[in-house]
Amino acid sequence: MLELDGVLKHYQDGSGDTVRAVDGITMSLREGEMVALQGPSGSGKTTLLSLIAALIVPDAGTIRYRGRDLSAMDEDAVSNYLLHDVGFIYQSFYLMPRVSVLENAAMKLLLGGMGMREARRRALPWLERVGLGERLEHHPEQLSGGECQRVAIARALASEPKLVLADEPTGNLDSARSKEIVQLLAHVAREQGAGVLLVTHDHDAAAAADWVSEMRDGRLLGTVRNAERKSARA
Repeated sequence: MLELDGVLKHYQDGSGDTVRAVDGITMSLREGEMVALQGPSGSGKTTLLSLIAALIVPDAGTIRYRGRDLSAMDEDAVSNYLLHDVGFIYQSFYLMPRVSVLENAAMKLLLGGMGMREARRRALPWLERVGLGERLEHHPEQLSGGECQRVAIARALASEPKLVLADEPTGNLDSARSKEIVQLLAHVAREQGAGVLLVTHDHDAAAAADWVSEMRDGRLLGTVRNAERKSARA
């Protein structure tokens, strides 16, 4: 489904030094598979997700989604990719103020051309699955940070994307809600055939993935199947 080959993204910081945010990443993600990406802050994880989402362009290397080179897509193709293929769960919620929870969760569907009634119908079960079925008409200003995060998760999943990019999706949640969200993402992978790339500092969340990759200083240090990690610790 997703293939990265020698992907590079460097920046110049304020002092003119080169920041190797993503430094030659080669990896793949298959349908029905969840991969957890771990590493310290500043290791390049969010930049890597942004590259895969075609929000930024690599300096070198290729990123292919179902055989298509993302760098070769025009603006319309990138927009279509983000609206229909990708579900991006950002660290920031990006919810619309003074707009109901239900309409916020339906926003991607509306932007994709779906009518309001159908978009609300499609978004509703995802809000129920993240525990917000009783908060549908509330506005973001009336929600806690954890509730806003769950609205953002429902919005990302309501379009039933085939590629889910989740950047610390449990960062504002308590342990019980975190477990529920990780289980939901695992279900999206295994039951709906999506590929899920989960950036997380939560070791319990990483334990639910099929594979765990370690990233430092823009590089992948290695990828291990979770069953092998568990056997090594036993």
